Amino acid sequence: MSSKSETQSPIFRTIRVRYEQVMAIVQADMRKLKHDPFELVTRMIQPFVWLLIFGQAMAKIKAIPTGNLSYLDYIAPGILAQSILFIAIFYGIALIWERDMGILHKILVSPAPRYILVIGRAIAAGLRGVTQILVIYLLSYSVGVNIRWEILPILGVIATVMLIGAVFSTFSLIIASIVKKRERFMGIGQVLALPLFFASNALYPIDIMPHWLKVLSFLNPLTYQVNALRSFMITGESTYTQLAIDFGVSFFVFGILVIIATKLYPKILY
Repeated sequence: MSSKSETQSPIFRTIRVRYEQVMAIVQADMRKLKHDPFELVTRMIQPFVWLLIFGQAMAKIKAIPTGNLSYLDYIAPGILAQSILFIAIFYGIALIWERDMGILHKILVSPAPRYILVIGRAIAAGLRGVTQILVIYLLSYSVGVNIRWEILPILGVIATVMLIGAVFSTFSLIIASIVKKRERFMGIGQVLALPLFFASNALYPIDIMPHWLKVLSFLNPLTYQVNALRSFMITGESTYTQLAIDFGVSFFVFGILVIIATKLYPKILY
């Protein structure tokens, strides 16, 4: 009787409906990727350049102090984060394309609240990023990076990658909601992606940065996400407190971005 009453409770029904709505958005986005598998191949080019060319060249000259880690070990998690960042930061262009094609109007008349549409797209972007893990792991292994292959660290990497995709895809949706033109969106995306990447600890430690760049790095959510990736993927040295901070900052930023994106989302109708 108790289980039956629980399944009939309004709260349970609401949670189930919201879950189904989110999954519908995620599945629709995953079908797009299924019909365009070539996108997965093109994503391999940038990590290949960074790890096999830039990474090995910088490792030879030993210009950047990375402590007990080799330079390739140090930047491998950063390149994974960069790869997800560049995928997610341009994710919003799909929103502009859907509006131009008239698809968005059909989505917006659905009973799903705006925040469900935003969260569904964020999860879909995170899942898209998960495909990059295998690419980066294989490239890293081929150049001798000391990767942690235990199941828990790998699960930690997957969780962090999904969080990176969710944060920056939501940021991208905000930009797309404001800009509304594909050409202008691409320009803004390029302007934002590189500063976010270089103002983090993806390629070099925070200690060697000038003071003003250190401030930007501490304000940059990508810095905390790279910290988590580096711990899960390579070192395992971060404490539970540090990982809690890394994930806490990322979830806080994600929550703020979801609120902003939800408020801006209806404006794309006009």
